[in-house]
Amino acid sequence: MHTLHLAFLLNNPDGSPMTLMDLFRAGHAIMWPILLLAFVAMTVIVERVLFLFRENSHREPEVVAKMLECVEKRDIDGALAIGKKSQDPVARILVYSLSNREYSLSNAFVRASGQELARANQGMAVLDTAITAAPLLGLLGTVTGMMGTFASLTGDIASSVGNITGGVAEALIATCCGLAIAVSCLIPYNILNARIEQTKQEISDASHALEILIKKSETHNHTS
Repeated sequence: MHTLHLAFLLNNPDGSPMTLMDLFRAGHAIMWPILLLAFVAMTVIVERVLFLFRENSHREPEVVAKMLECVEKRDIDGALAIGKKSQDPVARILVYSLSNREYSLSNAFVRASGQELARANQGMAVLDTAITAAPLLGLLGTVTGMMGTFASLTGDIASSVGNITGGVAEALIATCCGLAIAVSCLIPYNILNARIEQTKQEISDASHALEILIKKSETHNHTS
């Protein structure tokens, strides 16, 4: 039996190179869930990238700094007036927190920051699932392909070459597609995760600064 080369496996019976549609057909049934997973993952990535660009365009750290300066001067109304004009997520958190400071400043901050972080984390679970599931689907395609290959090893081997190469091609194509989806999702997933961690750090810094300035203001009022 001749050695089966990868180039031979990825060629049509007439020797012409396989098109994407040919490869999809050669991958058999497992390619449909892989295709669906790829579509969902790419949709989430595009939506998250657009969200990231939109949020970056709304970032105004100078507004947050001005709000904290007003709080330090005990000008809460001035801080609210500045913050309400901004779309910066940290500024929105500060506005909500200061607006509800008489009830519970810390709880208001936790609630507002939780809402902002929930917006930032949307779709991340889907990407995480895609990164995990895609190689597993590829592995499943490998198993089914090799099962088909071994099932073809009965009787005359020479007459079963087509079935054997079809099973090996199914295994290779499914594995390749699964790994490609996982790698394609992993890079944007890590970039988005890093951005979320940066946002968490900025929110945490604003929380600590606000708490310190409010305590200073209260201490100043008590000593006056």
